[in-house]
Amino acid sequence: MRHKHGYRKLNRTSSHRKALLKNLAIALITREKIETTVPKAKELRRYIEKLVTKARNADLNTHRQVFSYLQDKETTKKLINEIAPKYEGRNGGYTSIVKTRIRRGDATLMAYISFV
Repeated sequence: MRHKHGYRKLNRTSSHRKALLKNLAIALITREKIETTVPKAKELRRYIEKLVTKARNADLNTHRQVFSYLQDKETTKKLINEIAPKYEGRNGGYTSIVKTRIRRGDATLMAYISFV
């Protein structure tokens, strides 16, 4: 049983899941709107909202913390300098998920995830 289990495994090993979320987060920050499956979008929401909350406090240590998650300098700069200041007075809820279609190949529910 999975009562109170903390996250979705997404049928991946822990290192693969970590890499997947990192790459999805980079794509979301650079493009500000991406289409992915619903379970991936829901996991990405948890991941990215923690990053935005950290990035709102813009100092050197914040750059280091966010870079440790993303491993991409340009994306880190964009998150801290452009995206996070928009949500200064907001306590969470930085992203929205909109279900779009059923993927033709495997009938998976797809969704757009974007910043509010």
